[in-house]
Amino acid sequence: MRRYLAVALSAAVLAAVTACGGSPAEEPDTGTSGPRPVTVGVIPIVDVAPIYLGKEKGFFSSRGIDLELVTAQGGAAIVPGVLSGDFQFGFSNITSLMIAQTKNVPVRIVANGAASTGEPGKDFGGVAVAKGSSITSAAGLSGRKVAVNTLKNIGDTTVRESVRKAGGDPGTIEFVEIGFPDMPAALESGQVDAAWVVEPQLSAVKAAGGTVIASNFTDTAPNLTIAAYFAGTKLIAEDPALVKNFTEAINESLAYADAHPDEIRTVLSSYTKISEEVRAALILPKWPTEVNRASLETLAALGSTDGIFGGTQPDLGKLLP
Repeated sequence: MRRYLAVALSAAVLAAVTACGGSPAEEPDTGTSGPRPVTVGVIPIVDVAPIYLGKEKGFFSSRGIDLELVTAQGGAAIVPGVLSGDFQFGFSNITSLMIAQTKNVPVRIVANGAASTGEPGKDFGGVAVAKGSSITSAAGLSGRKVAVNTLKNIGDTTVRESVRKAGGDPGTIEFVEIGFPDMPAALESGQVDAAWVVEPQLSAVKAAGGTVIASNFTDTAPNLTIAAYFAGTKLIAEDPALVKNFTEAINESLAYADAHPDEIRTVLSSYTKISEEVRAALILPKWPTEVNRASLETLAALGSTDGIFGGTQPDLGKLLP
């Protein structure tokens, strides 16, 4: 949870990932005697609710997939797991996958994951201040301390864009790395002036009197794609049938999730500790089946401007399906 969807790939981790990329992936089981065991690395957050619901609905078993979901702190753990064959597929935020691509880590997106609602003020993530704060807009974040769950990732890029569009100076923001679960307390104590918060912590901040002053996802791009499911390029090349079946099952899960929000709120209780009251009130992401490429081009360009990719530009052609 601590790393949520802004899952950084630190230089050290990337080095390990790259090393793992040279190891042979687990050979796919081509047997026909029963369902194929498939393990997916996920983060225990709201965004992955569709895959849990899809498993319950039989969208994977109907395609011969015996799905096992294994939770991890974030992509820093999931990407190496995918490359080593411990996981056949994984879930990660887009910026982390872009960082991986610029490091020549052999992964590729196979299905969409989650997206912004596209509604300013009604998104599942936003920049919030504590009750009584003098900051009333994104421009007021200039020169302030802002919490993000991971430095140099999607939080930095999108918050800077909110400030830039509001007429502030994004270069003067001091970002502070704090896990999402700890952000409400950090705001209350004054440890930071503002925080980029996502659900369910966003609901907790608002319940305590906090105010959302910017919707950083919607400020970045309309209907921004936030996260995706991915696989190693070795598996994609060697077992296209499995990848096809998994992608079809995920897409069915995403479409079903978008059409059945009540069932999504219910399935959250199966893998999170979010209370029933919060589950009923929180804002859900959108789960389109298609990656919004235009939004990723914007995210990549902004990340390059902000130095997220170490002076290189992500090659979306090598990352997208």
